[in-house]
Amino acid sequence: MELDEVTISRAILSEQSRIMLDYFDLDCAIVGGGPSGITCAALLAEEGIKVALIEKKLSIGGGMWGGGMMFPRIVVQEEARRLLDHFGIKYTEYEKGYFVASSVEAVSKTLAAACDAGVEVFNLTTVEDVVVKEDKRVSGLVINWSPVEMAGLHIDPLTLRSKVTIDATGHDSTVAHMVRDKGGDLEIKGEGFMWAEKAESNILKHTKEVFPGLIVTGMAANAVAGENRMGPVFGGMLLSGEKAALLAKEALNLK
Repeated sequence: MELDEVTISRAILSEQSRIMLDYFDLDCAIVGGGPSGITCAALLAEEGIKVALIEKKLSIGGGMWGGGMMFPRIVVQEEARRLLDHFGIKYTEYEKGYFVASSVEAVSKTLAAACDAGVEVFNLTTVEDVVVKEDKRVSGLVINWSPVEMAGLHIDPLTLRSKVTIDATGHDSTVAHMVRDKGGDLEIKGEGFMWAEKAESNILKHTKEVFPGLIVTGMAANAVAGENRMGPVFGGMLLSGEKAALLAKEALNLK
């Protein structure tokens, strides 16, 4: 068959416009496409929940792609091994309770599972503000293209509505900072030194709703709580994403 360049362009614009129009109203918006965000998105979508995963970068996966210091391997402890099994990620047991997996496979398979479950990914999209009205609840996100932000252009954004918002933006805890900086009653303590055992042990405690309509997960949860960081052990990230999904379901009255 002959290919027409304009038909190709129209197909892309038509389909993406249809999807964007549909996703201006969401059950759950997850900001940040790292391991906790992808895990959370996949588990929610598996329950039939309408989820968008918003990532400011071109690629999805956050810090998990690089493993430890660009060695593309990650460690997952026993408690989270079942999530490796859930997503079909292969692993070997290095020592008792220490399971080593390919970081590339881990990202690829969790993201593939999310897509298969119905998650819509919006990459190259930055969140520049949140919607908070008289009910003092996060009820939407103000979005723009990341290249607009990078170029410093004054281009007005668009807004989407979400019943639940999850901050999975990692160390920066971007959405939580927006809420705090605009006068929301939210204390952000910042992350502490490297201490893998303490950080992993406490991350589920820190994964919670920190402001009405806003749940924090992954390193965003630890950063808000003032917890330590943990390096390239990713069990806590997966488990935190799972807990955020459970909390979102509860908020949506879908226990």
